[in-house]
Amino acid sequence: MKADHEVDVAVIGAGQAGLSAAYHLRRAGFANDSANAPSAGKSASGGGFVVLDHGKRPGGAWQYRWPSLVMEKVHGVYDLPGMSFGTPDPKQPASEAVAEYFGRFERTYDLPVHRPVDVLSVSAEGDRLVVASAVESWAARAVISATGTWDRPFWPYYPGQETFRGRQLHTADYTGVGDFRGKRVVVVGGGASAVQLLLEIAPFARSTRWVTRRPPVWRDEPFDENWGREAVAKVDRRVREGLPPKSVVSVTDLAVTPEVRAGIDAGILDRHPMFQRITPDGVEWADGTFEPADVILWATGFRAAIDHLAPLRLRAAGGGIRMDGTRVVAEPRLHLVGYGPSASTVGANRAGRAAVTEIRRLLGR
Repeated sequence: MKADHEVDVAVIGAGQAGLSAAYHLRRAGFANDSANAPSAGKSASGGGFVVLDHGKRPGGAWQYRWPSLVMEKVHGVYDLPGMSFGTPDPKQPASEAVAEYFGRFERTYDLPVHRPVDVLSVSAEGDRLVVASAVESWAARAVISATGTWDRPFWPYYPGQETFRGRQLHTADYTGVGDFRGKRVVVVGGGASAVQLLLEIAPFARSTRWVTRRPPVWRDEPFDENWGREAVAKVDRRVREGLPPKSVVSVTDLAVTPEVRAGIDAGILDRHPMFQRITPDGVEWADGTFEPADVILWATGFRAAIDHLAPLRLRAAGGGIRMDGTRVVAEPRLHLVGYGPSASTVGANRAGRAAVTEIRRLLGR
């Protein structure tokens, strides 16, 4: 099957990692008119690059974050290459502030972003990788997949889960405290999102109970770039071994901010071990302890959104995709950014630059 377009490089996703890669592709001279025009057909030389994003507007996963996540509660948004984020209003929702920043970045560097495009598959056909949506396809000499994790919320299973008569939500579904007013709420998860949402929900809920698989690790220091890099390094070791990556968030300890300290002192952040089963009316521990619940909020993170890569059969024996930096060992024409160690604002920029450096070498640029 002949592709509708030919490009040197196709970037899938326009979050921080995808935009970083696009910036470095343009600086490396990959852009051309045919790649930039959203309705363009195949170029004579098959050159240039394209960015395919399924969002209806700029902002990557940030545009979907809950409205109460304001900038002062965000661990950090690292500058995209060549453009400072600036100093946003600390009370501005992150979904607005980051989307505005990403949109400004796309316009400033005239990046060839096509949206909305839902990529369904990436397959190998001769010397090309074919990226296909439901209506169009792009044959590329190299592909950078920057699809992140937001589209794959992780819902763990516990016995009896299907019998629960209340409501179950994931943080991806969270829109505000309205769903929790006057309710008995169990929050599951040990990351920063669980902590933030507990503190937000508790004043309005009838009761809250926080449960995690492991005790939280608190750090009496502000989150900074070195702290973030430490977490990224932990995930990097796993993907080099072909193991499924843990999320960067899952290995990031929790900062004790003044708000968090107040929550600990008030008993809101009183962590309990994981329950054993879910009943129609709540959750139950192995010793018979029962906690009634109207809502269970699963703050259990996300998994890599890589279903579109299934035709390439990349899974290693350990269950993950074996990586060397951003390059997929089993398919050197494919780079993953926003996967494993680069699934964070800390790692995304460096991953985009590293991927383009290797692609230039691969294509003899």
